Amino acid sequence: MLAPNLDPLCRSTNDRRAGSCRLDQKPKTPDKLLTDIADYVADHQVDSELAYDTARWCLMDSIGCGLLALRFPACTKLMGPLTPHPTPPPGGVPVPGTNYHLDPVKAAFDIGCMIRWLDYNDTWLADEWGHPSDNLGALLACSDYRCRYEDTPLIVRDVLSAMIKAYEIQGILALENAFNRVGLDHVLLVRVASTAVATHLLGGSHQQTVNAVSNAWLDGGALRAYRHKPNTGRRKSWAAGDATSRAVRLAFMARAGEMGYPTALSAKTWGFCDALFGGNQLSVSQPFSTYVMENILFKVSFPAEFHAQTAVEAAFQLHPTIRDRVDEIRKIKIETQSAAIRIIDKTGPLHNPADRDHCLQYMIAIGLLHGKLTANHYEEETAVDPRIDHLRQKMEVAENPAYSKDYLDPDKRSIANSLQIFFDDGTVSDLVSVEYPIGHRRRRDKCIPLLKKKFKSNLNPSGKESQNKMLCSLFEDPQRLDEMPVCNFMDLLQA
Repeated sequence: MLAPNLDPLCRSTNDRRAGSCRLDQKPKTPDKLLTDIADYVADHQVDSELAYDTARWCLMDSIGCGLLALRFPACTKLMGPLTPHPTPPPGGVPVPGTNYHLDPVKAAFDIGCMIRWLDYNDTWLADEWGHPSDNLGALLACSDYRCRYEDTPLIVRDVLSAMIKAYEIQGILALENAFNRVGLDHVLLVRVASTAVATHLLGGSHQQTVNAVSNAWLDGGALRAYRHKPNTGRRKSWAAGDATSRAVRLAFMARAGEMGYPTALSAKTWGFCDALFGGNQLSVSQPFSTYVMENILFKVSFPAEFHAQTAVEAAFQLHPTIRDRVDEIRKIKIETQSAAIRIIDKTGPLHNPADRDHCLQYMIAIGLLHGKLTANHYEEETAVDPRIDHLRQKMEVAENPAYSKDYLDPDKRSIANSLQIFFDDGTVSDLVSVEYPIGHRRRRDKCIPLLKKKFKSNLNPSGKESQNKMLCSLFEDPQRLDEMPVCNFMDLLQA
C-alpha cells in the first residue's frame, strides 16, 4: 500500500524512494502547439471578407451534401437515437433534414455523417488531405445547444467564424504532416480542430481548450485500413461523424473541469509523436490565420475523391470520342500525381460503393462511358455493367513528376491529371490534360454559379417548396444569413 501524500507525478517506486519527486513540483509547460491552437481560437479576429464569403458557400454546400445523403438508406440507418426506445433528450439539437432532436454528441455524429457520406463535400489537399467541412457536426451542434439552451446569443456569423478557425487548424496541420504515411487516417485532424473550436463555442476558457485538445491528441488516430483494399468500406463515410462527435464529448468534459495532459504530443515514448508519428515532430509551417478557407476546394459537378476530379473532367471531354468505339480501345494512358497513386489507384474487384468512389480507374470509366458521374453510378445497378471492368483493364496509370511537384506548390496547389486513348487501328485521341478542377480557387468565378445549382438540386425534392425557396434566398442574402440566430437557422433546416 502506498504511503499517503506521495506526489502523483512520481512515475515509479524507485522515483519515490530516491526522493526525485517533490510535493511542490510544478506541472510541465504545455506543448507549444496546444497553446498555439488555444491562442488562435480564443484571440484571433477574422478580418478577411474573402474567408467569410467562402465560408457561406461552404456552409450552403455542406448542408446540401447532407440533405442529398438522406436519400441513401445506408446513411440514414446510422442516424437518430442509439436505442430503439429513446426518450427525448433534454437539450436536444435538431438534425437537418430530419425530425430528430438529439443530445449534442449524437447530433454531431449525425450531422457529420450525412455531410461526409457521399464524398461530395469540400476538400483540402496537401501532405495530408481531408474535408474541413467534416467539422460542421461539432460546430452546429455546440452553437445550437448554447443558443437554444444557455441563452447565448450566437448567430450564423459566429458559426462562420468557427468554421474559418476549424478549417484553418485542420488544413495548416495537414500541410506538412503526412499522417497517411504512418497508416493514420486524416479524421484525427477533424477531432483536434473540432475539439478546439467546440470548447470555445461552449464558453470554455483558454486552459480548458488546451486540456480538451490534449485529450484529442491522446486519442491517437483511426487506422486507414477502411480506406484501402482489401478492407475498403462504409466506415470512411461515418469516420468524420465519429471524430466530430468525440470532439463534442471532449469539449463538454473539459468545460466540466476535466484535466489535460500538457505534453500529450512531446512526451518521450508515450506521447503522440513518439508513439504514433515515428518519433517525428509535428510541423507547422505558417501561423494560423484564414489561408485554408480562402483556398478551399469545392466538389462541384460530381461526387468523386478529389485527386480524381480533373481526371473525370478529362474523361467527360473524351466521352464523345469513345462512346461508339469502346470495343476498339487498346490502351488508356493516365498520368497523375503521386498522392492519387497512393490512394485511389486500384485494380481487381471492387466490392461496394465505398470501394468504387475511391478507384481512379472506375471513376474515369464512368466518365468515358456516360459523360457524367453521379452518386448513383457507384451503386450495384451501374457497377454490373461489364464495359466498366473492360475499360479498367485497358488503363495504365503513371506518375507525372511535374504534377506531384505542383500539387505541393503553395502558389499552385494543382490537382492535375491527363488522359489519352489509343485504338486498335493505331489512331490516338487528343491528349486531354486538366490542371485545376472546377472547384479550385483559380476557377472560383465559374464555380459559384455551379455550386448554387448543386445546392438547389440537393434540396429535398419532396420537401416543402416554400422551405426550399427560403433556404436558397437566405444564402443569397449574406447580411440576413449572418444575423440569424443559430437555433432559428437549425429549425429552418429540419424536415
